[in-house]
Amino acid sequence: MPTRPTTLRALAGAALLPLALVTPAWGRSAPAPEAPATLCEVAGTLRGAHGQQAVVSLCAGSGTPQLVLSAPATCRRAGMRVRFSCRTEGTWKARRAGRTVASGTLPGGGDYGGPGTYEVTATVRVRSKPAGVDLTGTVQATLSLTAPKAKPTHAVTVDRTVLRRGATTTLTYTIRRDSEEGDGSARFGLIGQAGTGVRIASADARCVNPLVGRHPAKTRLAHSLDCALTELQPGHPEKVRVRIIVGSKCSTVVSKLGYWIPKGQALYTGAMLPGPTLTCR
Repeated sequence: MPTRPTTLRALAGAALLPLALVTPAWGRSAPAPEAPATLCEVAGTLRGAHGQQAVVSLCAGSGTPQLVLSAPATCRRAGMRVRFSCRTEGTWKARRAGRTVASGTLPGGGDYGGPGTYEVTATVRVRSKPAGVDLTGTVQATLSLTAPKAKPTHAVTVDRTVLRRGATTTLTYTIRRDSEEGDGSARFGLIGQAGTGVRIASADARCVNPLVGRHPAKTRLAHSLDCALTELQPGHPEKVRVRIIVGSKCSTVVSKLGYWIPKGQALYTGAMLPGPTLTCR
């Protein structure tokens, strides 16, 4: 059978051809990060008794550390050939897998939880200019967001999270910068509840109780502390030791870290990171 070797060689070549056309996985470049974008869905139509109508959309911006919600609307009124502009205000709530993950006022934002399907409900008031439409109602939309959650660049931890009524508690906060981006500067702040008598202090020279009022006022907020950090580096966290004195009234204490990640001469390149919340018993 003189044709058999030729047939086998042809079959072998055909089997190897797809392998030659497939790029090895290790040779592929990683997909480019998704650019910040806004996704809008029509969420509902509000109607009034005299032909007023407002079509409301819910829009979410993603690709940044925050999930930013807005509710643009278009307005019309039967019998009026007027080009209306619409103003919307209200509150919103986002649920994911049956759990509320963010809420706030419109427009506004909350922490972005990553890609997924978000059920967004908003209670809105829509008013037109010129006057003619003034409607209130609840609208809902399903938004499927695909941008990955940004990897944290900084972190704040504390060695204890519970304060005691009528006691002084000494705590140590650890502030880290885990990214090569940015620089060593950050501002770390603590604040208790005003009117409870809670006092926050530190012997650390980088920390002060903030000065308030007009010059030459010397008033400082005893229930708040600001710390200026300048040497944050990956692998070199900063520690801040504080004393919190709680009187007869309990107070929670929240913490925040503000930092700047320079990108040339761009202005809005920083962020705020919530730190641990201290409870009181």
